[in-house]
Amino acid sequence: MPDPLETVVYLTPLTTRFRGLDARDGVLLRGEAGWGEFSPFWDYDDAESAPWWRAAHEAAHQGWPRAVRDRVPVNVTVPAVGPDRARELVAASGGCRTAKVKVAQRRPDGALEPLDAEVARLEAVRDALGPGGRVRVDANGAWDVDEALRRLPALDRAAGGLEYVEQPCADVAGLAAVRRGQRGDTAVPVAADESIRRAADPLAVVRADAADVVVLKVQPLGGVRACLDLAEQVGLPVVVSSALESSVGIAAGVALAAALPELPYACGLATVNLFVADVADPPLVPVDGALPVVRPEPSAAALAATAPDDETDRCWRERLDRVAGLVLAGGAR
Repeated sequence: MPDPLETVVYLTPLTTRFRGLDARDGVLLRGEAGWGEFSPFWDYDDAESAPWWRAAHEAAHQGWPRAVRDRVPVNVTVPAVGPDRARELVAASGGCRTAKVKVAQRRPDGALEPLDAEVARLEAVRDALGPGGRVRVDANGAWDVDEALRRLPALDRAAGGLEYVEQPCADVAGLAAVRRGQRGDTAVPVAADESIRRAADPLAVVRADAADVVVLKVQPLGGVRACLDLAEQVGLPVVVSSALESSVGIAAGVALAAALPELPYACGLATVNLFVADVADPPLVPVDGALPVVRPEPSAAALAATAPDDETDRCWRERLDRVAGLVLAGGAR
């Protein structure tokens, strides 16, 4: 089991509610190769959390493959906020020229956010990016096929042409139906996220001809090397994205993006800006729309600023022990 002297739990509020969260927490692990991060969301059970442990172990004890670039272009992520806040986030993004905008959000009563609110958000983002800016949307699988086909044309117009729509429907069949159901030159490319990272068979997306792009996230997929292998098998353009990690976890995503033979899209790794505080000083945030290929070190002051309460600390250490035990016993894929 991990040495408690080599693990640090962090907790930080978020600047904007994101993915239903108001705060983010996790564990940092230190090994001979440096620091790694283990931070599966709390809706992941121990078996689902096993790849996250493998990714943290790889970072801490193996390090990463050789980089073929020294900077990684990134997008700004815009949650389901109003137009004014959307403009602020783009302006404060560190020069990002691409924006990923959250859509298909549910209200407290369970109803989808109205289309006109999504259109207003996209128009604000498009205007804030200015000429040459690129916009993509992420539905997190919340639409059915009919809803996706109804909304996409309006969202495409509002964005001035969408780069792609990420995970419009929850399953592979839905992604394939959205690709088939769009018309000719106005079709919005489809990117698969959850259908890759939470799938028993990630290659089902390819066999079903259900995506134009795949989104890879290092922790949920078991590490940088596992993602490189998967990218080669999938054979589609790759976007590397974050799982809302601290700078330590983001560095693993940057390492993956830096090692890919081709990187045609800006990556979704500029999410440390959503943290009130980070574990590294300076944090890994964009400069001129890109992240440097570096390995940030946690600092004593930053760790103190992100120190959790005792209960959170205990829960994470127990969770880490359980998942590590499961993996080492061979009880997780």
